[in-house]
Amino acid sequence: MGYTVRLDKDVCISSGKCVDAAPEAFRFDDDALAEPVDGALSDERLLETARNCPSGAIELYDGETQVDIF
Repeated sequence: MGYTVRLDKDVCISSGKCVDAAPEAFRFDDDALAEPVDGALSDERLLETARNCPSGAIELYDGETQVDIF
C-alpha cells in the first residue's frame, strides 16, 4: 500500500511546485489552491514533492500514521 496524500489548503500558498513536479498527482482547484488527485505516483516521488512544498501543505500518511518527510 502506498502513501495517502492530504493537502492542508489553509497552508497552501499556490506556488505550483507540486503541480509542476507531479501533474499526475496534483492540480489546482477553482480557488487556485493545490489538491491531490488519484494518480499513480511512487512513494519516492510523493516524498520528494512533499519535501519541495514551500509551505509544507502536503502531508503523507502510511495508513493512519503521518510520515516524517524530513
